[in-house]
Amino acid sequence: MVARVRVTIKVSERRACRALGLCRSGVRYEASADADEAALVERMRELAVANPRYGYRRVTALLRAEGRRVNVKRVLRLWRAEGLKVPRRQRKRRRLGSSEGGTQRRRASRRNEVWSDDFAFDQTADGRPLKVLPVVDESTRECLAMVVGRSLTAADVVKTLARVVGERGVPADLRSDNGPEFIAAAVRGWLAKEGVATLSIEPGSPWENRYSESFNSRLRDELLNREVFGSLAGAEVLLAEYRRADNHDRPHSSLGSVAPAVFASRLLPSDLAPLGPPAGSV
Repeated sequence: MVARVRVTIKVSERRACRALGLCRSGVRYEASADADEAALVERMRELAVANPRYGYRRVTALLRAEGRRVNVKRVLRLWRAEGLKVPRRQRKRRRLGSSEGGTQRRRASRRNEVWSDDFAFDQTADGRPLKVLPVVDESTRECLAMVVGRSLTAADVVKTLARVVGERGVPADLRSDNGPEFIAAAVRGWLAKEGVATLSIEPGSPWENRYSESFNSRLRDELLNREVFGSLAGAEVLLAEYRRADNHDRPHSSLGSVAPAVFASRLLPSDLAPLGPPAGSV
């Protein structure tokens, strides 16, 4: 303010201070950091890194325990100036997968031997979410199921798998990622009851579930990114038609440029994994 007055009416600092009722020594004062402040800040950083769940009060207590005479308000000021903070608590996640469950280590060699599933996401025109669950036979590339809903839970996963098992029999293995719907106790309990081994992939390694990832990528490129779904019912119709066309009409280069259903129809009995009993049977 004093500087502005001096520039505006071209007066000395003395006259400007006198007009504003300010003390010249206060205007000329420049705050200086304490000689030990740099060392104090460095030590605060060290304590914050070593104890990430400690806040400034606990760090103050540690500094005092080291013999430093510090005020909690001073520590708080430096704490904020340095941008230190306690990280937000994160929910502990269950990690059940490993690279042993990936496609490189456990590859399907026969129809109905290994199925895989994963979610794809989209939305309707009103912005409401859509959650899609395809189930794929890794050997024949057939899409065995295509379920869509606003929200799909572990119970929906069990219901979908039970329906497919009722139609095709029990697979040897089911490959999935570590999504909460796939590692839920209800899903794992149902799979164990039906005698299906679970192949959970390494967390953060989608390439280990490459057949589902490949199918979902193709689904997004050929349908989800091209269509605006007006409603959930409309999405169900279009997804069902996409599943039919992918199974019966679309040539797959990995199958010799034939559709999965055609490829499956040409398999010999020795190419078929033994089918287990339908779900719920004795």
